[in-house]
Amino acid sequence: MKIKLLGTRGSIPSPGKHTVKYGGNTTCLDLTLNSGKKIIIDAGSGMRVLSNEIFAEKVNHINLFLTHSHWDHIQGFPFFIPIYIPTFSIKIFAASPTYGRLLDILKGQMQSLYYPVPFKQIAAKIEFEKIRKSGISIDGVKISSILTNHPLETHAFKFEEDGKSFVFMSDNELDHQDIAVVPYEDHLDFIKDSDVLIHDAQYEKREMKKHKSWGHSSWEQTVAFAKDGNIKTLYLTHYDPTRKDKQIDSIIKKANKLAGKGLKVKGAREGSEFCL
Repeated sequence: MKIKLLGTRGSIPSPGKHTVKYGGNTTCLDLTLNSGKKIIIDAGSGMRVLSNEIFAEKVNHINLFLTHSHWDHIQGFPFFIPIYIPTFSIKIFAASPTYGRLLDILKGQMQSLYYPVPFKQIAAKIEFEKIRKSGISIDGVKISSILTNHPLETHAFKFEEDGKSFVFMSDNELDHQDIAVVPYEDHLDFIKDSDVLIHDAQYEKREMKKHKSWGHSSWEQTVAFAKDGNIKTLYLTHYDPTRKDKQIDSIIKKANKLAGKGLKVKGAREGSEFCL
């Protein structure tokens, strides 16, 4: 499995000279399975960049997994050019209750008040599929989900292929009981012994008091979580829109010191990729 990061920013796109290294686009990941099939996680503004790669690789179908419908995770969908091509198809996956609202969610942001092209002008074939509690499988890849702690129902996804496992768990507040729909121990069981974890790290510990119940974690909490879960490599992501590259560099350095031996901490960088 090859994983490419197309958007690593949280809340709102944040272009500029201070976000060049880690990127300013909001959440989107491109997974290429060993079979060659593509899975896209979330449709943030990073999804727009994916259009050119789809054309270059002559891909005519993708599977899109949506964690939830907050705008920074769906705003790239109308700008994803392949959806306007009749020969293209896309299957959109989500867990309940997001699944039940998918059509309304995607139509809603393409209403004339917000966007000039209506949903009805999409020419590609679109299908919707529900992620069952027991999980699903695509080309031998086992995909399971779990709710995160976020103000809107949000799901994390785990992908298992050829004995390797990768977890994407964004928009998750690890220690706030007011919105804790899933106990810490359950999240720990979900990520346990995974090769790679990409997890929300929007804030620093000193900032959390002002952002309690917003549904995001500090990098310190995320490192401790990864250590408890026996993760091999942790990528911090969903950076706050005000976070500058130099600040993230400093955070990654401190995070690796906190992690100690056995855990490697990296900063998710737009455009970077790795293989499992």
